[in-house]
Amino acid sequence: MNRRNFLHGAVLGGTALAANALAKTPAVASVCADDGTPAQFIPKTPKDSQPLERELEKYPRCPYCNMCRKEHHVSRMLVHYSDDLVDGVCSIHCLSLSLAINIDREPQAIWGADYGATEEPRPLIEVDKLHFLLGAKLSHAMTHNSKHAFASLKTLQAAQKTHGGKKVDFEAALLASYVDMSKDVTNIRKRRKERREKAASK
Repeated sequence: MNRRNFLHGAVLGGTALAANALAKTPAVASVCADDGTPAQFIPKTPKDSQPLERELEKYPRCPYCNMCRKEHHVSRMLVHYSDDLVDGVCSIHCLSLSLAINIDREPQAIWGADYGATEEPRPLIEVDKLHFLLGAKLSHAMTHNSKHAFASLKTLQAAQKTHGGKKVDFEAALLASYVDMSKDVTNIRKRRKERREKAASK
């Protein structure tokens, strides 16, 4: 038997053995039954096709940090997933958590508060229509590197002139949230520990 015929026979034999082994192996679904968002992270509120209606009443607290969204209405955000589940969060920091955890859910809409508006609570605007001011000297609930949204470019520019910062779009602001996550989480843990120790000492 020459080398060529030997290799040809080996390939055919190997293929036959593999086919036989597969025939004896239970079929495996292309997607495992337990793939997807773990149950503990799936939004717990009922499906909602109209998430903007009474949103502060339906989503009063951020599911990731438990902050009051009404108290932090100037930075709050809302994401409506394609299966009609909704996450009402306190900030773009916690929005980034929701989007990362719910990786198998496609957002059909995301809204952010217009920091530059004057009414309270600030109105929610689709993020594609918002301009973000990144790194301004403005306090922000969940991050050292502030990320505030403005519907009006003129209002953003006025804030930028006074407080500094860089104008970016939503995608850049979201990217900055992920980049800042480690430092922000460390700082949040430190502040919460200090508050617990202070409360315990009273």
